[in-house]
Amino acid sequence: MTYFGQKILPSVRKLEDFEKMLKSPYEYGVLLEMHVSRLKAVYELAHRYDKKMFLHMDLVQGLKNDEFATEYVCQELKPYGVISTKASVILKARQKKVKTMQRMFLLDSSSLEKSYHLMERTQPDYIEVLPGLMPKYIEEVKRKTGKLVFAGGLIDTVEEVEQAIAAGASSITTSNKELWKYFEPNK
Repeated sequence: MTYFGQKILPSVRKLEDFEKMLKSPYEYGVLLEMHVSRLKAVYELAHRYDKKMFLHMDLVQGLKNDEFATEYVCQELKPYGVISTKASVILKARQKKVKTMQRMFLLDSSSLEKSYHLMERTQPDYIEVLPGLMPKYIEEVKRKTGKLVFAGGLIDTVEEVEQAIAAGASSITTSNKELWKYFEPNK
């Protein structure tokens, strides 16, 4: 079952892609690699178009990804949610009542165990598993944490999206516009 009613969470890297996202029927998305000077205008547009956008705090250009920047972003921009690998960012956003998605990189069994311990401490709303091509671990992370799991990274085909969803991913985060178009929700 998908969450948000979307198999895909469009991940936006460029302003042109954000404009496409605004005109699409997608309600939820992710902002990646955005310069800090553009964030206010981007979020004003997102709010005007009723788009609920996660902001990837680790990838904002010109803004340190720490609890102080997170507090500023949460108070001034009011994102739907934030994404980060950093515990301090997740904890501050939760304190500010903003949805949180903690990224979990599946490198080896040691990084997996460290990630589980981190998730126990931070209690994010959602977990993003990267790379998203490992159905076995999508299923395991969902079972062990009891959290909604999103899959991202290296997912390039319709079949890979379907495999990740079948393994328990709630949605797929991707900047692949062909996948955005293929899985576009009906409105």
